[in-house]
Amino acid sequence: MRRKSHTPPSPLPQRHGVDPVRVRLPAAGTWGTVREHLVERLSGAGAGVVDGMFDAGRIVGADGRPVAGDAPYVPGLFVWFHRDLPDEVPVPFPLEVVHRDEHIVVADKPHFLATTPRGSHVAETALARLRRELDLPALTAAHRLDRLTAGLVLFTVRPEERGAYQTLFRDRLVRKEYEAVAPYDPALRLPRTVRSRIVKERGVLAAREVPGEANAVSRVELVEHRDRSGEPGPLARYRLTPATGQTHQLRVHMAALGLPILGDPLYPDVTAPVPAGDFRRPLQLLARSLEFTDPVTGEEHRFRSGHVLAAWASYERWAAGTYDGPSDGQ
Repeated sequence: MRRKSHTPPSPLPQRHGVDPVRVRLPAAGTWGTVREHLVERLSGAGAGVVDGMFDAGRIVGADGRPVAGDAPYVPGLFVWFHRDLPDEVPVPFPLEVVHRDEHIVVADKPHFLATTPRGSHVAETALARLRRELDLPALTAAHRLDRLTAGLVLFTVRPEERGAYQTLFRDRLVRKEYEAVAPYDPALRLPRTVRSRIVKERGVLAAREVPGEANAVSRVELVEHRDRSGEPGPLARYRLTPATGQTHQLRVHMAALGLPILGDPLYPDVTAPVPAGDFRRPLQLLARSLEFTDPVTGEEHRFRSGHVLAAWASYERWAAGTYDGPSDGQ
């Protein structure tokens, strides 16, 4: 049986709610020094950036002391450093906490806010915000919600309990309901369960359906529909219940039914990216509810988002780009 290697605790504190980067030197390689490996590994940053980090003492070992660039390469050695944070436009909408106890935090995330640090969204994420605002540096996300989707996200307070909550999502023991605003098609018979095989390729923005055994299952139900002046045609509000968790699954399935979710920049067609700081016309998809049995306490949890989908509350205001936040229209 393979023994798990011990990972030393980080010698660096968080910065703005963001963990330092940890790098473990590979067991095999031809590098002579730590610098040679990091220059190759961080090639996107450029050799000058890596050299500057060494010169400033920003790359440290497990003891917290700076590692010299010419330090010999040692297989399995851990080093840490803080990345340079990108310039981020603050998402100007509140992140509401709907539940907090000693084990979990459940937050009602606004549109446009990423769940966890990734790519160009680092400090301006739900996880980093909550760590700062709640003074919970060990907080971690049990699952993710797309940046453009609003609604409920579960975070864990204690690192040693994170696996138990993640297992709930892996084993499909969490009941999740979403709400969406999309066109209304009276000829489409609902409710129905959509099954397909979805693949998401690295570096490609949109996921796609391909032939093969289904790995994505979604139930689509019509809640209500209407046809009002000022709207582009009949609109409807839908209840979406995913049985699986493929990337962009609900968005792909709604587009495949001919019901693309309002404000979707990827489905059915990829549109030009909006400028940073453009928070108009958010995707009309909301993670409305979460239900599960707490794996640590045994308590039955039922959480519901307080957000309102703006295009349903006032299509004219949403279309005009005067969206004021996830509770706009209440």
